[in-house]
Amino acid sequence: MSLSITYRRDAMRMREPFRISGYLLNAMPAVIVTLGDGTHFGHGEAAGVYYLNDDPPHMEREIERVRPALEAGVDRLGLQSLLPPGGARNALDCALWELESLQTGTPVWRLAGVPEPRPQVTTFTLPADDPAEILRRLEGFTGATAIKLKLEGDLAADTERVRAVRARRPDVWLSVDANQGFGATDLEPLAALLVDQGVALLEQPVRRGSEHLLDGWDAPLPVAADESILDLAELRRHQGRFDIVNIKLDKCGGLTEGLAMVAEARRLGLGVMVGNMAGSVLSTAPGFVLAQLCDVVDLDGPYFLAEPGADRGIYQAGKVMVPAHFWGVG
Repeated sequence: MSLSITYRRDAMRMREPFRISGYLLNAMPAVIVTLGDGTHFGHGEAAGVYYLNDDPPHMEREIERVRPALEAGVDRLGLQSLLPPGGARNALDCALWELESLQTGTPVWRLAGVPEPRPQVTTFTLPADDPAEILRRLEGFTGATAIKLKLEGDLAADTERVRAVRARRPDVWLSVDANQGFGATDLEPLAALLVDQGVALLEQPVRRGSEHLLDGWDAPLPVAADESILDLAELRRHQGRFDIVNIKLDKCGGLTEGLAMVAEARRLGLGVMVGNMAGSVLSTAPGFVLAQLCDVVDLDGPYFLAEPGADRGIYQAGKVMVPAHFWGVG
């Protein structure tokens, strides 16, 4: 079966700038791929991995590199060996999932062997900004029951941020994401602060490549890997250093590897989280399929886009629900 391949870029501008450790994000540009057999057309969206320079030009070069194999009708398993983990493989893999769903009349969740999707509690993310700005944005999360707060690696400033959010919303499940911001000497005082403030999860406290700083640390709360674990190989490499792995399809290269990572994480006794690199409902849909198998869900990307109505009504009462008709067969 031969396939046609087209792709386009989308600026994916955010309605407000978003600050994390080391970055101020105004947009998360994406590549949207369409694969067709002449009758059915599957779609996939990827933002890549910004901290690895996996941007739209790089993703497009990767797609062109494997165009002959794609046009010849390569399947998902074949794609795994053609491209490394990253945005290009994610967009193509997700497009192949939707194409198969349409060709067979079978929902993607059923093809993937996961339970029929149900609404999931999702975190809504606050930037690493000054407390007044954080609280202003928090006012928009009226229905949220789970909040993720970005930290910047300055313990004094981050203490103010955590305390401000907890004082305003003592009721929510609260996690923090350091985005690689801290060093070894910060870990104990940071953990003490988080335990005192009832924070449930610490995500990515140290830099990618410095995971050895966690060796032997008896953390008093669960620690999640994001930047430190991109794919299945890195999941195995860092076992024993983290309690939870944050699986993002842009990092691991698509739903196919994401499902394999969930299975391997469970085998290793790890918790599983699903996140995204911002993006539209199209990029959220395959993550939502994976969310049915996860302990923590962080799929708030469409909420932050500038386009009016970009979230397509998928958020209600602190939960996310992506109906199947947004991607594949309903």
